[in-house]
Amino acid sequence: MSEILAGGAVRIGLDMGGTKTDAVALDRDGRIAARARIATEHGADGAVATALRALEALDRGGAARRPASIGIGVPGQIDGGRVRHAVNLRVTDLDLGGEVERATGIPVRVENDVKAAALGASALRRGARADALSEGASRAADADVIAYLNLGTGTAAGIVAAGRLWRGAGGAAGEIGHLSIDPAGPVCVCGQRGCIETYTGGAAIARRWGRGGELPVRDVFDAADAADPHAVALRDGLARGVAAAVRLLVLAVDARTIVIGGGLAALGDRLLAVVNAELIPSGAASPFIRSLRLAERIELLPPASAAAAVGASLVGRGEPVASSPTLRT
Repeated sequence: MSEILAGGAVRIGLDMGGTKTDAVALDRDGRIAARARIATEHGADGAVATALRALEALDRGGAARRPASIGIGVPGQIDGGRVRHAVNLRVTDLDLGGEVERATGIPVRVENDVKAAALGASALRRGARADALSEGASRAADADVIAYLNLGTGTAAGIVAAGRLWRGAGGAAGEIGHLSIDPAGPVCVCGQRGCIETYTGGAAIARRWGRGGELPVRDVFDAADAADPHAVALRDGLARGVAAAVRLLVLAVDARTIVIGGGLAALGDRLLAVVNAELIPSGAASPFIRSLRLAERIELLPPASAAAAVGASLVGRGEPVASSPTLRT
């Protein structure tokens, strides 16, 4: 049995995105006891209201009224419970943790959404195989480095080493979207040129595609399949950017597994195919790179996964998983 929630009531996790908020309640055995999805309200007041509405929705779904803790994953810069520069939420500076804690009387912790998702993806992945591992293999698994590569509106990664989130000296660990891979490439919102995000970020691709549509990146892939030259260039750029991110995460931290999530992960095998094709030439040219088996390290987050909200619930309990959990949905 998992020890994640031992000795306490349910833990709540909220993944607050620009359009929707995913909320889960974990029981004492680490299982998802309730889940709810609601629309996200924007602005400082809207963000607080969204968190409180999500708690109400979980209560209707059967979660306890007085959970032991609440964790919130949210885009932007996080300083304690404060959220700054969460552009997608139209929040400049908000003590989100403090506001929700004062409204509920329940301890609240806040974490960057990608880092929370990394923690959840690692926990769910570790838990899924915990029962099949021997004690020795479990210890070896605890030494693993898991990277979560978020391909959404922007691009960033979260890194989990030995079951614990790695934030770096100032919390910037994993901001690989702003590594330039082409000094002559497109201008990035950060001011540099040719950042990975200019090739892999959904917003950047949609802007360069320039044809509107409900799902611009999927439209790009469809048009590329029909040999549209502009679409082919964008699709190839996406593959190049993701491949660069994969190489970086393996070479920098030797991530055993790179879990790809975010909106672009919905492309599924279509995405994997072009990324794997992009990785082939570097492997062919370098026995060292080939020995790393980069393509074999990539996994896609399953559709509708609760990883981000689960990760937020673990953040809420104080500090992430120190032992292999047996989280089950």
